Amino acid sequence: MLRYLTAGESHGRGCFAILDGFPAGLHIQPDDINFWLAERQKGYGRGGRQRIEKDEVDMLAGVRGGYTLGGPILMAVWNRDFKNWTDAMDPWKPSTGPRAVKVVQPRPGHADLVGAIKYEQDDCRNILERASARETSARVAAGALCRKLLAEFGVDLAGHVIQIGPVIAKTDKVPSQDIRKLSMKSQVRCCDKEAGANMVAVIKDCKRKKDSVGGVVETRVWGLPLGLGTFTQWDRKLDARIAQAMMSIQAVKGVEVGIGFRGANRFGSKYHDEIIREEKARVGGKYRRLTNNLGGTEGSMSTGEDMIVRVAKKPISTLMKPLRTVNIETLEPALAVLERSDTCAVPALAIIVEASIAIVLAEFFIEKFGGDTVAEMKRNFDSYVAETNKR
Repeated sequence: MLRYLTAGESHGRGCFAILDGFPAGLHIQPDDINFWLAERQKGYGRGGRQRIEKDEVDMLAGVRGGYTLGGPILMAVWNRDFKNWTDAMDPWKPSTGPRAVKVVQPRPGHADLVGAIKYEQDDCRNILERASARETSARVAAGALCRKLLAEFGVDLAGHVIQIGPVIAKTDKVPSQDIRKLSMKSQVRCCDKEAGANMVAVIKDCKRKKDSVGGVVETRVWGLPLGLGTFTQWDRKLDARIAQAMMSIQAVKGVEVGIGFRGANRFGSKYHDEIIREEKARVGGKYRRLTNNLGGTEGSMSTGEDMIVRVAKKPISTLMKPLRTVNIETLEPALAVLERSDTCAVPALAIIVEASIAIVLAEFFIEKFGGDTVAEMKRNFDSYVAETNKR
């Protein structure tokens, strides 16, 4: 069983990820992780924090000589900005210095107010530091390891932006294997060149108006075997765990698998994927779907078709033109606190979603093909694929 946790605050020493139950024998190098950490920081609309940080992994435990050992893996992504917050974020001494000013104007849409009440805090910084999307640097580091594990079994995945504000890209016909190459050419990680240019214009307008904008990203996964997940219990369903992981990402407010909400107005005859059988064997078995409206799952199990997941992100809640709120100290009307922020972080979300899906799929791979080593998992995987191809 793979277990996964993160720790750390936005302006603390760093962000940390621990993976327990990861198999031994996976070859890993710093660039396998640092590449994705760098990709998370890119995208038109990002704020000043990305010019301060240069995220790189520091492997603290669980890897020796470039190979995982089978024990808990501990990774750190250190915060360069911590040097400017040392006095304000000291774990032992009372907060001092200009950054020690108590935050008492909670931001609408952020965790500030509810968190301060729930945890009996009179300074919203004690909430916003951990609630910050800076946490996703640790999530991307963990996802990079899981992505590398999945690649051993021929599984790959790629995310891209399909909507920012009112601009919607036309990308349904883009082959999954072309998504990464096309999206990496775009400032907003969009495969549709014209839509990408219009998205940049929307972000520019938002920045001028001191506003923020959200959007939608899509991730596709290919090379999956059939049968990951199960219908037998709610917490072992593949699409359910994917949805939970997506909703745990900061600012995400909606998830769909396949055509999801877009298919709500269709009748069953136009929604469900008809089945055929081919003699040619493949990892996903000999049965194929003529369409993929269900996005690679049936009965909460993988079908062997591409998995398609879309995620909706709300606009960032920190605005340079702050909204009305209440000062939790004086109980008087106030304007929300100003924290350094992005205008749009949707392009970064594509990388975060990829990482989060990779973690969930690695959990299911270890559960299904479990072994203490990658080699043992491969033997179990090959045997399973051979049996499914006999059906």
